[in-house]
Amino acid sequence: MAEAQSITAQQEAQAIAATPKRLYIDGQWVDAQGGATLDVVDPSTGQVLCQVADASVDDGWAAMRAAEKAQADFAAMPPRKRSDILMAAFRLMHERADELGLVMTLEMGKPLAEAKGEVAYAAEFFRHFAEEATRIDGGYQVSPTGGARFLVTRQAVGPCLFITPWNFPLAMGTRKLGPALAAGCTSVLKPAAQTPLTMLKLAEILHEAGVPAGVVNILVTSTSGKVMEPLIRSGIARKLSFTGSTGVGRRLLEQSAERVLRTSMELGGNAGFVVFDDADIDKAVEGAMQAKMRNSGEACTSANRIFVHRDVVEEFSKKLAGRMGELRVGRGVDDGVTVGPMIDEAQQNKVAELVDDAVSGGAKVLTGGAKPEGEGYFYNPTVLTDIPEGAKMWTEEIFGPVAPVSVFDTEEEVIEKVNSTEYGLVNYVYTESLRRGLRVSEALESGMVGLNQGVVSNPAAPFGGVKESGLGREGGPSGIDEFLEVKLIGIGMD
Repeated sequence: MAEAQSITAQQEAQAIAATPKRLYIDGQWVDAQGGATLDVVDPSTGQVLCQVADASVDDGWAAMRAAEKAQADFAAMPPRKRSDILMAAFRLMHERADELGLVMTLEMGKPLAEAKGEVAYAAEFFRHFAEEATRIDGGYQVSPTGGARFLVTRQAVGPCLFITPWNFPLAMGTRKLGPALAAGCTSVLKPAAQTPLTMLKLAEILHEAGVPAGVVNILVTSTSGKVMEPLIRSGIARKLSFTGSTGVGRRLLEQSAERVLRTSMELGGNAGFVVFDDADIDKAVEGAMQAKMRNSGEACTSANRIFVHRDVVEEFSKKLAGRMGELRVGRGVDDGVTVGPMIDEAQQNKVAELVDDAVSGGAKVLTGGAKPEGEGYFYNPTVLTDIPEGAKMWTEEIFGPVAPVSVFDTEEEVIEKVNSTEYGLVNYVYTESLRRGLRVSEALESGMVGLNQGVVSNPAAPFGGVKESGLGREGGPSGIDEFLEVKLIGIGMD
């Protein structure tokens, strides 16, 4: 653990005390009907940080009706005003980056520097879509027969439901709220029960930035299915955007079908990381560290399966293990810490189970391979080689700081291996050959490819997957399209 703390216990307590703990509905902070609360736990200690309001089904309906009531006026708001609100929120997020980052670290565990990096990344979605708000366009066309004109407009979809995960508690919220606000859509957002505080602080910022009452509503609940399913099936909401597991995504798609909701689904991943024999090995190792260890491996974009050409696998594995072994595990608020805890004991145990399964089948541990001693839900950064083909980690998301390395010999072989999964979110390729890089990138079945780079996420670029990794795209020029309906106005000229 760290020897010196950059953040004092008093600062931690003050940050938690200053964070809202009630529901944000119709522009007001309210207690849950019935007064229920849920615990927010520090995953680095297992201790309770605080309690927050635990929304009931009635609270869900209150939020949904608030969004419905606010929809028409917000959609009619001039685009420039919506843009100004988003820019105000962008500036406030940067002004409060320290407090946002600290609260995120305390409830989620990621190192403080990484949490602050997420604040900057999350804020960028507001700036990007502030610029997109004033660029919503349409079209005008003469009909082929000449007897009519086609006027094409794009209008807000309507009230939206957002369900966000715990691993990026701020960015996954702004990635949905940014385009929704730009397009003129109201929303009800449910953050993960493990990490509600960051989103409640964002609600405070949005309120100050001038978001009208009812336009954004924040529900924290320990009974997500019970609270959200009636809203999905209500017919009031016209859009559902979910980030989370593929299993939950399937259930939400079934619920959405009843009222034919538009859906965006960013689901599971099983990313392949391919290193060819002509790759710059030092750059490939650096890219692997980025792709594997972002958020301590708790990311859907995390490199889950690392395939290295036989001619360079020994050099790559040795260097990767050296880098992983140097990482410092501990509380995210401590100086020098680069790897925080898993989100909870269940996730810690799952990572340990996957490693133990591989090792029992003959995998070799180059570094790590065990939980550290002491409190909290930590797992040591791990590199494995010689993993048996039947190991669970080849088919299941690891969601932890574990890098399994496998060998390949030919381009065709590795493409087949990478594509042999039901997931298709992102893959990574390292090669010095432009032709090979493009050829392999086109052959890989994923919505994104990092070619000689270990991070592909950018607010200005479309993010999303194929196959069972999801539907739709978030971010980039196409991100706002998910929140707009195309309307044709046919004009008779005869």
